[in-house]
Amino acid sequence: MPDDIPTPPHAYVPGQNARHPEDWFDGIKAEVAAGLPTERTQAWRAGLWYLDKGYFWECHEVLEAVWMALPNPSPERDMTQALIQLANARLKLKMGKPRATLRLCVMVQGLLDDQQGAILGVDVDWLRSQCIVAELEARQGR
Repeated sequence: MPDDIPTPPHAYVPGQNARHPEDWFDGIKAEVAAGLPTERTQAWRAGLWYLDKGYFWECHEVLEAVWMALPNPSPERDMTQALIQLANARLKLKMGKPRATLRLCVMVQGLLDDQQGAILGVDVDWLRSQCIVAELEARQGR
């Protein structure tokens, strides 16, 4: 774990455990408002780390601040929204909602349709493959 990214006490899953205090992520999101380049913000780095470690709700929480600060339209905003929706898809799997996972994966693929290479340091093909894995797990009822 990166030293500057706080680990939440648990991965929040609605209906299964307690939600984090409302202000828990405020410090992480603060750099977004300060206007730092996206890839250097703690929110961006935390969002990617949270996604990788299974903190899907938390990933959405911090990346939403990044998404709102990005120009619309832009490939960077689409990439960020795709990451948020992938986190949502993975969360829906944990909640036992495979149909919602499939619907969200369609949204992710649509956001990536015209994208290639890497955007904000995230490889588009990697993100597509993560969505395919989530779709397969949803179809298998995991």
